[in-house]
Amino acid sequence: MLSVFYKDNGKILVKTGGKCLKALALEDVIWIDLIDPSGDEKRAVEAFLGTEIQSRAQAEEIESSSRYFETDEVIFANTNFLTPGADEYMMQPVSFTLVEKSLTTLREVPLRSFSELQRRMQVNPKQYPTGFSVFASILDQRVDLDADMIEILSKEISQYAKRINQQEDINEDLLLDINQLQENSMIVRENVVDKQRLISNLMKSTKYPKSLESRLNVLLQDISSLINHTNFIFERLEYLQDTVVGLINLDQNRIMKVFTLISLLLMPPTLIASFYGMNVRLPMIGADDPNAVIWNWVIIIAVMLLSVIGVWFIFKRKNLL
Repeated sequence: MLSVFYKDNGKILVKTGGKCLKALALEDVIWIDLIDPSGDEKRAVEAFLGTEIQSRAQAEEIESSSRYFETDEVIFANTNFLTPGADEYMMQPVSFTLVEKSLTTLREVPLRSFSELQRRMQVNPKQYPTGFSVFASILDQRVDLDADMIEILSKEISQYAKRINQQEDINEDLLLDINQLQENSMIVRENVVDKQRLISNLMKSTKYPKSLESRLNVLLQDISSLINHTNFIFERLEYLQDTVVGLINLDQNRIMKVFTLISLLLMPPTLIASFYGMNVRLPMIGADDPNAVIWNWVIIIAVMLLSVIGVWFIFKRKNLL
Protein backbone atom coordinates (compact mmCIF):
# COMPACT_ATOMS: atom_id res chain seq x y z
CA MET A 1 0.00 0.00 0.00
CA LEU A 2 1.31 3.45 -0.94
CA SER A 3 0.05 6.70 0.61
CA VAL A 4 1.33 10.13 -0.43
CA PHE A 5 0.84 13.21 1.78
CA TYR A 6 1.39 16.49 -0.08
CA LYS A 7 0.80 20.22 0.32
CA ASP A 8 -1.98 21.95 -1.57
CA ASN A 9 -3.00 25.55 -0.76
CA GLY A 10 -2.04 25.33 2.90
CA LYS A 11 -3.63 21.93 3.38
CA ILE A 12 -2.18 18.44 3.54
CA LEU A 13 -3.97 16.01 1.27
CA VAL A 14 -3.43 12.32 0.74
CA LYS A 15 -3.48 10.13 -2.35
CA THR A 16 -2.90 6.40 -2.74
CA GLY A 17 -1.28 4.35 -5.48
CA GLY A 18 1.92 4.74 -7.45
CA LYS A 19 0.26 6.55 -10.37
CA CYS A 20 -0.50 9.62 -8.25
CA LEU A 21 3.22 10.45 -8.09
CA LYS A 22 3.26 11.42 -11.77
CA ALA A 23 1.06 14.42 -11.04
CA LEU A 24 3.11 15.67 -8.06
CA ALA A 25 6.39 17.54 -7.65
CA LEU A 26 9.00 16.45 -5.10
CA GLU A 27 8.95 19.83 -3.30
CA ASP A 28 5.21 19.44 -2.67
CA VAL A 29 5.41 15.94 -1.22
CA ILE A 30 5.86 15.81 2.55
CA TRP A 31 5.60 12.10 3.23
CA ILE A 32 5.40 8.88 1.21
CA ASP A 33 4.31 5.95 3.39
CA LEU A 34 4.84 2.41 2.08
CA ILE A 35 3.18 -0.49 3.90
CA ASP A 36 4.25 -3.88 2.54
CA PRO A 37 4.43 -2.40 -0.98
CA SER A 38 4.34 -4.29 -4.22
CA GLY A 39 7.33 -4.25 -6.55
CA ASP A 40 5.65 -1.74 -8.86
CA GLU A 41 4.88 0.64 -5.99
CA LYS A 42 8.42 0.51 -4.69
CA ARG A 43 9.94 1.10 -8.14
CA ALA A 44 7.57 4.03 -8.71
CA VAL A 45 8.69 5.68 -5.48
CA GLU A 46 12.36 5.06 -6.28
CA ALA A 47 11.92 6.66 -9.70
CA PHE A 48 10.13 9.63 -8.12
CA LEU A 49 12.85 10.17 -5.50
CA GLY A 50 15.75 9.37 -7.77
CA THR A 51 17.28 6.95 -5.27
CA GLU A 52 16.87 3.38 -4.07
CA ILE A 53 14.85 2.49 -0.97
CA GLN A 54 16.40 0.06 1.45
CA SER A 55 15.04 -3.48 1.65
CA ARG A 56 13.79 -5.18 4.81
CA ALA A 57 17.03 -7.15 5.08
CA GLN A 58 19.04 -3.93 5.04
CA ALA A 59 16.71 -2.35 7.60
CA GLU A 60 17.27 -5.27 10.00
CA GLU A 61 21.07 -5.06 9.97
CA ILE A 62 22.51 -4.06 13.35
CA GLU A 63 25.75 -2.37 12.27
CA SER A 64 25.88 1.34 13.05
CA SER A 65 26.80 2.12 9.46
CA SER A 66 23.63 0.33 8.32
CA ARG A 67 21.33 1.90 10.91
CA TYR A 68 22.15 5.43 9.76
CA PHE A 69 24.13 6.82 6.83
CA GLU A 70 23.83 9.65 4.36
CA THR A 71 25.00 10.71 0.93
CA ASP A 72 25.21 14.15 -0.63
CA GLU A 73 21.46 14.22 -1.32
CA VAL A 74 19.86 11.47 0.82
CA ILE A 75 19.65 10.45 4.49
CA PHE A 76 18.97 6.76 5.20
CA ALA A 77 17.88 5.72 8.69
CA ASN A 78 16.63 2.43 10.10
CA THR A 79 15.09 1.64 13.45
CA ASN A 80 12.74 -0.88 15.09
CA PHE A 81 9.22 -0.26 16.34
CA LEU A 82 7.75 -2.53 19.02
CA THR A 83 4.38 -4.21 18.70
CA PRO A 84 2.91 -5.95 21.77
CA GLY A 85 2.11 -9.65 21.52
CA ALA A 86 0.36 -12.10 23.82
CA ASP A 87 3.41 -12.70 26.04
CA GLU A 88 6.27 -10.87 24.38
CA TYR A 89 7.09 -7.86 22.24
CA MET A 90 8.01 -8.09 18.58
CA MET A 91 10.30 -5.73 16.70
CA GLN A 92 9.14 -4.37 13.35
CA PRO A 93 11.88 -2.73 11.24
CA VAL A 94 11.09 0.63 9.69
CA SER A 95 13.25 2.32 7.03
CA PHE A 96 13.33 6.11 6.62
CA THR A 97 14.58 7.90 3.52
CA LEU A 98 14.89 11.69 3.51
CA VAL A 99 15.37 13.32 0.09
CA GLU A 100 15.50 17.13 0.20
CA LYS A 101 12.49 17.89 2.46
CA SER A 102 10.46 14.77 1.67
CA LEU A 103 10.22 11.72 3.91
CA THR A 104 9.66 8.16 2.72
CA THR A 105 8.92 5.34 5.17
CA LEU A 106 8.92 1.63 4.47
CA ARG A 107 7.33 -0.86 6.86
CA GLU A 108 5.68 -4.26 6.72
CA VAL A 109 2.80 -3.85 9.20
CA PRO A 110 0.46 -1.05 10.35
CA LEU A 111 1.82 0.87 13.34
CA ARG A 112 -0.14 2.93 15.84
CA SER A 113 2.30 5.87 15.89
CA PHE A 114 1.99 6.25 12.11
CA SER A 115 -1.80 6.07 12.09
CA GLU A 116 -2.19 8.69 14.80
CA LEU A 117 0.25 11.03 13.08
CA GLN A 118 -1.53 10.78 9.75
CA ARG A 119 -4.77 11.93 11.37
CA ARG A 120 -3.02 14.85 13.09
CA MET A 121 -1.33 15.99 9.90
CA GLN A 122 -4.63 16.62 8.16
CA VAL A 123 -6.08 18.41 11.21
CA ASN A 124 -3.03 20.66 11.88
CA PRO A 125 -1.13 20.95 8.58
CA LYS A 126 0.95 23.96 9.71
CA GLN A 127 2.80 21.82 12.25
CA TYR A 128 4.21 19.61 9.50
CA PRO A 129 5.83 21.84 6.87
CA THR A 130 8.50 19.31 5.81
CA GLY A 131 9.37 15.63 5.96
CA PHE A 132 11.84 16.39 8.77
CA SER A 133 8.94 17.59 10.93
CA VAL A 134 7.06 14.38 10.18
CA PHE A 135 10.17 12.34 11.00
CA ALA A 136 10.59 14.08 14.36
CA SER A 137 6.89 13.62 15.12
CA ILE A 138 7.09 9.89 14.36
CA LEU A 139 10.01 9.53 16.76
CA ASP A 140 8.16 11.60 19.35
CA GLN A 141 5.09 9.37 19.07
CA ARG A 142 7.27 6.27 19.28
CA VAL A 143 9.07 7.45 22.42
CA ASP A 144 5.69 8.14 24.05
CA LEU A 145 4.52 4.61 23.21
CA ASP A 146 7.77 3.15 24.54
CA ALA A 147 7.18 5.07 27.77
CA ASP A 148 3.68 3.54 27.96
CA MET A 149 5.18 0.06 27.51
CA ILE A 150 7.64 0.72 30.32
CA GLU A 151 4.78 1.86 32.57
CA ILE A 152 2.90 -1.37 31.76
CA LEU A 153 6.01 -3.39 32.63
CA SER A 154 6.31 -1.52 35.93
CA LYS A 155 2.69 -2.31 36.81
CA GLU A 156 3.17 -6.00 35.97
CA ILE A 157 6.31 -6.11 38.13
CA SER A 158 4.37 -4.53 41.02
CA GLN A 159 1.72 -7.25 40.71
CA TYR A 160 4.36 -9.97 40.81
CA ALA A 161 6.02 -8.30 43.79
CA LYS A 162 2.66 -8.31 45.60
CA ARG A 163 2.22 -12.03 44.84
CA ILE A 164 5.67 -12.79 46.18
CA ASN A 165 5.10 -10.77 49.37
CA GLN A 166 1.87 -12.67 49.95
CA GLN A 167 3.63 -15.94 48.96
CA GLU A 168 1.02 -16.83 46.38
CA ASP A 169 1.97 -19.59 43.90
CA ILE A 170 5.72 -19.41 44.53
CA ASN A 171 6.92 -22.00 42.04
CA GLU A 172 8.89 -22.50 38.84
CA ASP A 173 6.11 -20.97 36.71
CA LEU A 174 6.42 -17.68 38.56
CA LEU A 175 10.17 -17.75 37.95
CA LEU A 176 9.55 -18.27 34.22
CA ASP A 177 7.10 -15.35 34.18
CA ILE A 178 9.73 -13.09 35.76
CA ASN A 179 12.24 -14.29 33.18
CA GLN A 180 9.79 -13.31 30.40
CA LEU A 181 9.45 -9.86 31.95
CA GLN A 182 13.23 -9.56 31.89
CA GLU A 183 13.26 -10.48 28.21
CA ASN A 184 10.55 -7.90 27.44
CA SER A 185 12.46 -5.25 29.38
CA MET A 186 15.62 -5.96 27.42
CA ILE A 187 13.72 -5.66 24.13
CA VAL A 188 12.20 -2.33 25.20
CA ARG A 189 15.59 -1.02 26.33
CA GLU A 190 17.23 -2.10 23.08
CA ASN A 191 14.48 -0.34 21.15
CA VAL A 192 14.89 2.87 23.15
CA VAL A 193 18.67 2.87 22.80
CA ASP A 194 18.26 2.41 19.05
CA LYS A 195 16.17 5.61 18.93
CA GLN A 196 18.81 7.44 20.95
CA ARG A 197 21.53 6.41 18.51
CA LEU A 198 19.39 7.43 15.53
CA ILE A 199 18.60 10.91 16.88
CA SER A 200 22.21 11.48 17.91
CA ASN A 201 23.39 10.64 14.40
CA LEU A 202 20.75 12.86 12.85
CA MET A 203 21.83 15.83 14.97
CA LYS A 204 25.39 15.44 13.71
CA SER A 205 24.17 15.93 10.15
CA THR A 206 24.21 19.26 8.38
CA LYS A 207 21.04 18.44 6.43
CA TYR A 208 18.38 18.58 9.14
CA PRO A 209 16.70 21.95 9.94
CA LYS A 210 18.19 23.68 12.99
CA SER A 211 14.68 24.65 14.01
CA LEU A 212 14.20 21.04 15.13
CA GLU A 213 17.30 21.01 17.35
CA SER A 214 15.50 21.92 20.58
CA ARG A 215 12.82 19.33 19.86
CA LEU A 216 15.39 16.61 19.23
CA ASN A 217 17.25 17.57 22.41
CA VAL A 218 14.04 17.13 24.40
CA LEU A 219 13.59 13.71 22.78
CA LEU A 220 17.11 12.72 23.82
CA GLN A 221 16.37 13.79 27.40
CA ASP A 222 13.16 11.75 27.41
CA ILE A 223 15.02 8.74 26.05
CA SER A 224 17.72 9.08 28.71
CA SER A 225 15.06 9.04 31.43
CA LEU A 226 13.48 5.93 29.87
CA ILE A 227 16.87 4.19 29.82
CA ASN A 228 17.34 5.00 33.51
CA HIS A 229 13.90 3.62 34.22
CA THR A 230 14.62 0.39 32.36
CA ASN A 231 17.84 0.03 34.38
CA PHE A 232 15.76 0.27 37.55
CA ILE A 233 13.36 -2.33 36.14
CA PHE A 234 16.28 -4.71 35.55
CA GLU A 235 17.46 -4.29 39.14
CA ARG A 236 13.95 -4.84 40.47
CA LEU A 237 13.44 -7.97 38.38
CA GLU A 238 16.78 -9.39 39.53
CA TYR A 239 15.72 -8.76 43.14
CA LEU A 240 12.36 -10.49 42.56
CA GLN A 241 14.11 -13.38 40.82
CA ASP A 242 16.53 -13.82 43.72
CA THR A 243 13.62 -13.64 46.17
CA VAL A 244 11.64 -16.32 44.33
CA VAL A 245 14.70 -18.59 44.09
CA GLY A 246 15.34 -18.08 47.80
CA LEU A 247 11.73 -18.90 48.73
CA ILE A 248 11.77 -22.01 46.54
CA ASN A 249 15.03 -23.12 48.17
CA LEU A 250 13.59 -22.52 51.64
CA ASP A 251 10.54 -24.57 50.76
CA GLN A 252 12.70 -27.41 49.45
CA ASN A 253 14.92 -27.22 52.55
CA ARG A 254 11.81 -27.41 54.72
CA ILE A 255 10.72 -30.58 52.93
CA MET A 256 14.18 -32.10 53.25
CA LYS A 257 14.18 -31.21 56.94
CA VAL A 258 10.95 -33.13 57.46
CA PHE A 259 12.30 -36.19 55.67
CA THR A 260 15.56 -35.99 57.64
CA LEU A 261 13.68 -35.74 60.94
CA ILE A 262 11.53 -38.75 60.08
CA SER A 263 14.64 -40.74 59.17
CA LEU A 264 16.38 -39.80 62.43
CA LEU A 265 13.31 -40.64 64.51
CA LEU A 266 13.06 -44.07 62.89
CA MET A 267 16.76 -44.93 63.23
CA PRO A 268 16.68 -46.06 66.93
CA PRO A 269 13.53 -48.23 66.52
CA THR A 270 15.02 -49.71 63.35
CA LEU A 271 18.22 -50.53 65.23
CA ILE A 272 16.30 -52.22 68.05
CA ALA A 273 14.11 -54.16 65.64
CA SER A 274 17.16 -55.29 63.68
CA PHE A 275 18.75 -56.71 66.85
CA TYR A 276 15.70 -58.75 67.72
CA GLY A 277 15.29 -59.78 64.12
CA MET A 278 18.70 -61.47 64.02
CA ASN A 279 18.80 -65.27 63.95
CA VAL A 280 20.38 -65.56 67.45
CA ARG A 281 19.06 -66.16 70.97
CA LEU A 282 18.61 -62.90 72.85
CA PRO A 283 17.60 -62.62 76.53
CA MET A 284 13.88 -62.17 76.93
CA ILE A 285 11.46 -62.35 79.81
CA GLY A 286 10.10 -65.87 80.07
CA ALA A 287 11.95 -66.99 76.99
CA ASP A 288 10.88 -70.58 77.69
CA ASP A 289 7.28 -69.62 78.38
CA PRO A 290 5.15 -69.34 75.22
CA ASN A 291 2.64 -67.23 77.13
CA ALA A 292 5.26 -64.55 77.78
CA VAL A 293 5.83 -63.80 74.07
CA ILE A 294 3.21 -61.05 74.03
CA TRP A 295 4.99 -59.27 76.88
CA ASN A 296 8.23 -59.41 75.00
CA TRP A 297 6.50 -57.67 72.07
CA VAL A 298 5.09 -55.00 74.38
CA ILE A 299 8.49 -54.33 75.93
CA ILE A 300 10.24 -54.09 72.55
CA ILE A 301 7.61 -51.71 71.16
CA ALA A 302 7.81 -49.60 74.34
CA VAL A 303 11.59 -49.36 74.01
CA MET A 304 11.18 -48.27 70.37
CA LEU A 305 8.68 -45.57 71.33
CA LEU A 306 10.92 -44.33 74.12
CA SER A 307 13.83 -44.10 71.73
CA VAL A 308 11.72 -42.04 69.29
CA ILE A 309 10.60 -39.71 72.10
CA GLY A 310 14.17 -39.39 73.32
CA VAL A 311 15.52 -38.38 69.90
CA TRP A 312 12.68 -35.91 69.41
CA PHE A 313 13.33 -34.38 72.89
CA ILE A 314 17.06 -33.97 72.19
CA PHE A 315 16.45 -32.23 68.84
CA LYS A 316 13.76 -30.03 70.35
CA ARG A 317 16.02 -28.96 73.21
CA LYS A 318 18.81 -27.99 70.77
CA ASN A 319 16.34 -26.00 68.59
CA LEU A 320 16.94 -28.25 65.62
CA LEU A 321 13.23 -28.67 64.87
